[in-house]
Amino acid sequence: MQTLAAKTYGQVQHRTAGNRDIEYAVFDQITVDLEGVAQANDADPATRIDAISRNLRLWSLLAADLLSEANALPPETKKSLLTLSEFVRREGMKRLSDDGDLADLIAINRTIMSGLGAVRAMKTDSVQGNV
Repeated sequence: MQTLAAKTYGQVQHRTAGNRDIEYAVFDQITVDLEGVAQANDADPATRIDAISRNLRLWSLLAADLLSEANALPPETKKSLLTLSEFVRREGMKRLSDDGDLADLIAINRTIMSGLGAVRAMKTDSVQGNV
């Protein structure tokens, strides 16, 4: 029963939310978790590790998508995002092994979200005839 519900919800979500909306939502959720850990003076180590690990998985998936031939982004954009992905991987691995600052990881995610938000806004304006 749960599997059927999850499958149905996934189909509805796919029809009602575009890829950019989903990407934005995932970045937002993970970034909010990173910010929560960064702001907590005595964050539970397991919570910190979970937030950083989820961010690493997100960027690994992003890198895999960028390397796919189906990805239609311009080559220079792909290259820049792959470079950023490698930085996030290295920085994330460092932050897993120490209590260092998460500000760089958070700032990168917020920058990506800003770009995704701009694309979402452009599409909304276009659909509403505001462009």
